Amino acid sequence: MTSRLLFVALLIPAIGVAALASAGRDGIVSALSAQAKQDNSKFTSFSAEAGKKFWFTAHVGGKSDTPSCVTCHTKDARTMGQTRAGKAIDPMAVSANPNRFTDPEKVAKWFGRNCNTVLGRECTAEEKGNVITYLMSQ
Repeated sequence: MTSRLLFVALLIPAIGVAALASAGRDGIVSALSAQAKQDNSKFTSFSAEAGKKFWFTAHVGGKSDTPSCVTCHTKDARTMGQTRAGKAIDPMAVSANPNRFTDPEKVAKWFGRNCNTVLGRECTAEEKGNVITYLMSQ
């Protein structure tokens, strides 16, 4: 067992899985905040309300059969979603899925794929942070 894995294994009983997930999520949100500040000097903080609006809005530019996040993830982020191909998607809300937004590689992969599908472009750091903030509030 590597020293990093041993360290994590020793931490789990002491602080719990939810706390470890939160630490990862906080790091992701912090990195997105730094990028958003770099992209927009007027940026101050993420907004759950802006994330909610983004989540529910039918966007243009992406694929016509996936105009919004709720197309696949449903209007209630605490419930299971479904891809257009019929594959189940675990809930997006952090309250229903505490491990959501804790792995930077998965966050990058899925935002990359889904933003391009829905918007026809990459999401900005501010858009990503707003969506995560919204889903953390659910």
